[in-house]
Amino acid sequence: MDESVKEKVKDVFGKNADKYRTSELHAKGDDLPLLVEWLKPQNSWSVLDVATGGGHVSKALAPHVKTVFSTDLTEQMLENTANYLDSFFENVSYVIADAEDLPFLSNRFDAVVCRIAPHHFPQPEKFIEEAARVLKPKGKFVLIDNVAPENPKLAEFMNRTEKLRDGSHARCLSKIEWSKLLDRHGLVQIKSLDRKKTFHYPAWVDRTAESEEQKDRVKQHLLSADQETATYFFLAVQGDTIQSFVIDEWMVMCTKEEA
Repeated sequence: MDESVKEKVKDVFGKNADKYRTSELHAKGDDLPLLVEWLKPQNSWSVLDVATGGGHVSKALAPHVKTVFSTDLTEQMLENTANYLDSFFENVSYVIADAEDLPFLSNRFDAVVCRIAPHHFPQPEKFIEEAARVLKPKGKFVLIDNVAPENPKLAEFMNRTEKLRDGSHARCLSKIEWSKLLDRHGLVQIKSLDRKKTFHYPAWVDRTAESEEQKDRVKQHLLSADQETATYFFLAVQGDTIQSFVIDEWMVMCTKEEA
């Protein structure tokens, strides 16, 4: 992982650890019960939760499996999550880990899950390679993340919006880009779902913006959207106040091919 990006990720998430744990968008998404429904986890399973953030995937899966390894690059984030989840579960272990260089042996996990994090990874192919490596043959991999539209102009606008608000943002890939990486590393798609996700602007921009000047740059960028862009992202503006906008999210489950 590029060191400057890695340090920025740790800085941003270290400062905002509790915001991500309590964020309604992260904590109460309807993709969490759907994740359990899709995976059908077994009580003998060992599961890896990559870049856990506020621990929402670990919390959803821990009641159904033998062990969850909850990992994150940011120590403060992981510590905050551990302090919270320890009051609920005894089968969750916490490991500081880079998603692009996982500290686990190959073929160890029945399932690997990564939710709303890969857009922070500067080398997404390394992440997919690592996820496939640590997954058992026939194991299940679930990726949930914001995705860029296929239209290059819209994709650039979306990524620019995220980068202005959050310096730790790397890039949202498109579904086609993710599909190529999954295929390249022997992860066969068995189920996927396109979703729309609404960002309520004030809470969204407050989560990581560090100054009023930064917030203003985000606001001016969004207000500069042409009609096609504003329509695509359902940009809701009242006067000069941004209420909300909508982005694309993709949820995909794969199985690892046998060697």
